[in-house]
Amino acid sequence: MKLRPLTIRLLTAGIVATLAACGGKQEGAAPDGAATAAGGEEKVLNVYNYSDYIAEDTIPGFEQQSGIRVTYDVYDSDEVLETKLLAGSSGYDVVVPTLNFFGRQIQAGVFKELDKSKIPNLANLDPQVMQLIAAQDPGNKYGVPYMSGTTGIGFNVDKVTAAFGSTEVTNSWSLVFDPAKISKLKDCGVTLLDTPSDMIPIALHYLGEDPHSADPAVIQKAADLIKSIRPYVQNFHSSQYVSSLANGTTCLVVGWSGDIIQARDRAEEAGNGVNVGFSIPKEGAPQWFDMLAIPADAKHPENAYAFINYLLEPQVAANNTNYIQYANPVAGATPLVEEAIRNDPTIYPPAEVKAKLFTYAINSPETDKLYTRLWTEIKTGR
Repeated sequence: MKLRPLTIRLLTAGIVATLAACGGKQEGAAPDGAATAAGGEEKVLNVYNYSDYIAEDTIPGFEQQSGIRVTYDVYDSDEVLETKLLAGSSGYDVVVPTLNFFGRQIQAGVFKELDKSKIPNLANLDPQVMQLIAAQDPGNKYGVPYMSGTTGIGFNVDKVTAAFGSTEVTNSWSLVFDPAKISKLKDCGVTLLDTPSDMIPIALHYLGEDPHSADPAVIQKAADLIKSIRPYVQNFHSSQYVSSLANGTTCLVVGWSGDIIQARDRAEEAGNGVNVGFSIPKEGAPQWFDMLAIPADAKHPENAYAFINYLLEPQVAANNTNYIQYANPVAGATPLVEEAIRNDPTIYPPAEVKAKLFTYAINSPETDKLYTRLWTEIKTGR
């Protein structure tokens, strides 16, 4: 799945090469060098985003409309992005951090405050989503939501049915956190996300505790709960489960909605007889948002505004969702999303499910250190 962004870059390069070979230039191009915008800004944009997270025609479409040449690089974790941002001089004009990382990066001063007059398509965004995000970005000053998803339970329908008689058990986090239940799936493969920032809040929520708690004694309760199921966990990984769930070597995962839906689709395309399901448990689950932001030292902020505004056009947002199968926050895009996707409650949760979703907290350095120490204990079985 990570080859798709490379395809985008190759397609983009091909378009530029073709124009050059024909003696043509993009609209607004300087006669003997890089194109420049009306205000003198070079018509170049450097984007850093998650891999496999944009439709194949989005970048070429923006380049054609704007005359701005895009360099599109990819990463696979928020930690990689954060390291670059905190080091400064990342060289990027648009980045896409997840909300809880984004919140503490705001506090570190790494982003430019948005000039909202340059993003008129902000009016297309769902007000409810903007209100949720404002808890970590007060006034929505620094970021624009790009896509959202949930963390839930992915499972092999046939193997769960064989163990429990039906898949009803997947409607509760007890399938994961009750040793008597999870033990029944040990032999067919159990994977948990290798991210304490996901797993510990989920465990706290299941216990009836505040998933945002920074109290070491409360956090210890979550760690003890996860330790109790450790003997039944085959591995901890944050991407490998897509393939193992699709090929049937894993039967239970705690993972991200889009990844599990991709596993389901891969299995269907392969025709291998593996039936993959996804559940948002009845107790509630994390909902996360990935944000579009402009680094404070971005060299092409005007082009960044143009790109962000383009992504908020309803048809563009719908095309991205149709390709990556994550929900976008552009209200006018929903009718343009493929029917099977917009009616899938695992991608667009209904109101009663949304009411039980929660976002992640911005952890202090001390809480992060505690999470890391406890996670090491959990994984090593100490």
